Amino acid sequence: MSYVGPDFDPPQPRRFRRGPLTVALAALVPGALAGWLVYHAVGDDSGGGSDRAVPGSSSSAPGSASPSAHASASTADDAKGGTPSTSAPSSSAPAASGSGSLKGKVIVIDPGHNPSNFQHTSEINRKVNIGTNWKECDTTGTSTNAGYTEARFTLDVAHRMRAILEKQGATVKLTQDGDRAFGPCVDERARIGNTAHADAVVSIHADGSAAGNRGFHVILPASVHAHAADTRPIVAPSRDLGERIAGLFVRETGSAPSNYVGDGTGLVVRKDLGGLNLSTVPKVFIECGNMRDSKDAALLTSSAWREKAARGISEGIVGFLHG
Repeated sequence: MSYVGPDFDPPQPRRFRRGPLTVALAALVPGALAGWLVYHAVGDDSGGGSDRAVPGSSSSAPGSASPSAHASASTADDAKGGTPSTSAPSSSAPAASGSGSLKGKVIVIDPGHNPSNFQHTSEINRKVNIGTNWKECDTTGTSTNAGYTEARFTLDVAHRMRAILEKQGATVKLTQDGDRAFGPCVDERARIGNTAHADAVVSIHADGSAAGNRGFHVILPASVHAHAADTRPIVAPSRDLGERIAGLFVRETGSAPSNYVGDGTGLVVRKDLGGLNLSTVPKVFIECGNMRDSKDAALLTSSAWREKAARGISEGIVGFLHG
């Protein structure tokens, strides 16, 4: 999702305390962080700023293909972009790690945006109360330069996550499955997780920032207490959830934290998102990469990489639920 849009005010410059967050990431993936250094090996497609290549297989989970093998593992249309495969993984897809069963756990996956939102501009432009102010119901989301939309990406990753998590016994609910004309609005997305009494909610997105801006970041809820919003009870558990997802996402995908927000931690705290402000259960957003950067777009349109992304996010959820 782009930062320019109804539910996304431009982020303000901020400095985060790096100590505890960096320690948390390092504790989760001691070997993966070192792999970030090789990101400087590849130049910036746009010709400006610092760019980074995807780390090699040394930072991937055991048994997983290295990021450099993604293109050959993907279908031909994935490699070209624009029409990547969106089929869910087969039942033989590897389950997320973690001891024990997820039976009795409820997980809500929130695929950002809706593939048909662009056909319902008047409906998605309707203002809803997000606690701190009023925002449009939803946005269309962003896309790669080749036309692969964020909405297609988020649904594909959500389907893969559902297969992984249900295999471990979890009850998995999606806020939308491309099965409605538009939306749901951001306030309804929050209500779906709340009504389900979800043990964890993750909203899946991809950013629409400038070329040269690369990497993922996890968005955590700020402490908000205004009108219908009160995130104070979920701030701490949401941070735990977010830190675990960030660490496992690094390990599984080999991607580095964002080089343009989060001060290198891969974590950002925001109070302008209705989906977080109105949640009463632990919830985070993840921007899996920047669709407007050619190198990140090559990953996001790769079926093999999307499977890794789904596994990394799912493993973070599992780690959170198992404590």
